[in-house]
Parts: sequence; C-alpha cells; structure tokens
Amino acid sequence: MGQVADTLLIIDDSGVNRVILSHIFSDTYGIALAADGAKGWETYLQNKESICAILLDVVMPVMDGLEFLRLMKKEKQIKDVPVFLITASERADVLREAYELGVMDVINKPVVPYMIRRRVDSVIELFRARKKLSEKVKQQSSEILKQAQQIIELNKGMIEALSTAIEFRSGESGEHVKRISSITRIMLENTEFGEGLTSDEIEQISLGSIMHDVGKIAVSDQILNKPGKLTAEEYDEMKKHTVIGAEMLSQIPQMKKHEAYQYAYDIARYHHERWDGRGYPDGLKGDEIPISAQIVSIADVYDALVSKRVYKNAIEFGNAVEMIKNRECGAFNPRLLRAFLSVEEKCRKLYTQI
Repeated sequence: MGQVADTLLIIDDSGVNRVILSHIFSDTYGIALAADGAKGWETYLQNKESICAILLDVVMPVMDGLEFLRLMKKEKQIKDVPVFLITASERADVLREAYELGVMDVINKPVVPYMIRRRVDSVIELFRARKKLSEKVKQQSSEILKQAQQIIELNKGMIEALSTAIEFRSGESGEHVKRISSITRIMLENTEFGEGLTSDEIEQISLGSIMHDVGKIAVSDQILNKPGKLTAEEYDEMKKHTVIGAEMLSQIPQMKKHEAYQYAYDIARYHHERWDGRGYPDGLKGDEIPISAQIVSIADVYDALVSKRVYKNAIEFGNAVEMIKNRECGAFNPRLLRAFLSVEEKCRKLYTQI
C-alpha cells in the first residue's frame, strides 16, 4: 500500500489564522502553509501524496477559496483529499457553491479548537479507511483475476493435452491442433470473417478449433495409422469422428458451461462439410455451415496438404494453394477462399517456427 498522508495544508491569507490552525493540529499532523489559493495549489501539487486534508479560507488575494475549489474540481482532485472551508462568511451562495464543488465541511470563524479538531480528525480517518479499503479491493481483485487467468490457462492446457494425445495416436506430433488454432486466429484477426467479433470471441473460437478432431479418439488405430488409401468401409468409420466428437463434447457438463462450447461443437461436427453440399456428416450446403467450422475446414485441409502424414509426404506450399484453388480438396466458400489466400503467407510462417 502507499504511504499514509499525514500533512495538513492550511491556505489562509491571515498569518494569525495560520498560526492558530497550525497550533491546533501540529501535535498530530505535519503542517504546510500558503497565503493564497495560487500558492496553495502549487504547494498541493508538490506534496499531494502526503497531504491528508486542506483547510481553506474563502477571501484571499490572487486566488480566493472558491477559485481554488473550482481548480480542484476541474483537475479531478477534489475526491482525493477532503477540503474544509474555514470562513467567517455566511453568504448562502458562497456556501452552496462550496458544497457543490465538493467541500466536505464548512467551519465558521472564529474556530473552536476542540470542535474543529474533532470534525477534521473524523473526516481524515474516514478518508484513510476508504483508501485502505479501496487498495485492499484492488489487491484482491488483482489476485482474483490472476487466479481466474490461471484456471483459464489450466483448462486450455487440458483441452490441448487431450487433443494432442489424439494426434499422437494418429502418428502426429501434436503440432497439428496448435497450427489449426493459429490459422483460425489469423483468419479472424486479419480478414472480414472476424469483423464484429470481440477479442474474447476470437479466443473462444480459436480454442474451440483445437477440439475439431476430438472424435478420433473412438476411431481404431488401424484406420488412423493406415499408410494407404482407406476402403469404403474404413472411410465410413473415419467419418463418424465428426458426430462422435460433437456428441462427446455435449456429454461433458463442464464443457457445456464453457464459452467455447458452441464453437467447439459446431467445429467438431461440421468441419468436414463442404460449400457445395458434398461434405459430411449432414450434407450441409453454403451458409448452412457455421462460419467457425468453415474456417477450420480450410485450415485443416491446408495443414493436411503441407504436412507429412502416414499416408503421404508433405506437399510444397505453392502446390497446396493451387490444389485448394482448383477445388481438388473440395469446394469452399468463395469469400472464405479469397480471405484465406490473403493471409496464406502469414499462415505459411507458422511452419518455420516449429
């Protein structure tokens, strides 16, 4: 916590009044003095961290008490330190404006020592308690946010670990799911398909993309790791991973409460659908396919082409792009394809970082 403010700033053009007020408070507080509002403001700015209250006269040369208060309010300082107006004036308009500007209390001259001491001490203690509470709340809020972030990172790590374990079963290094997530994020952050999305929504879609192949946990190793072309029966079995993945996610209570759930479900079930309706499992067509699944679909195809798999060698980036453009890997949303091509060089750099 910050230092305890323990200095009273007394602003009064009367030397006698300054001496009287100093004598009342000097046994408990440090004292700073100023003979007019202008010098008082300068003193305040130089010592604001140590000033616990301001005792302010109204009628003074150069800058009077109300002008000082207006400046305090304009500079948004009036809520940081209690100001007491010490005045012999009983003008209603002066008192009303002083209160409107934020004065904590008005104390009439001549001052009664024990009364002014009691009133000033009480308010200073109130401000100190409020400051301590505010600092404690900030500290606790920071700790809570830190803990929440740790939980988020833990959840994300568990999701990545599960998805990576599935990739290991199919002979992959586990980098596939990370690249899919990164390509998804690149698309959302750099193309029209991310317009209108918050940073948190982009984060949740990217997280959801990690689970696109979670259903492969139910596919046999023999099919996952087959080096040659799958038979029709084996391909039908492989295709079930989309439905199984979505069903798995829907059966996890904690997952259904997660912000990424709907994105993860849509991506797992629909990332093999195709723009022309010739995909699986539901034969969705065009905009029937959730945009999150469309993005992961093109990311998945791109990564499969340029990466070595058990059934193929890696294809050169330029050739992979031509294959996608020529619809050799299925049909994609034309707008999505243009968007992908606009960021393909960014995506390509992911493969030099591993």
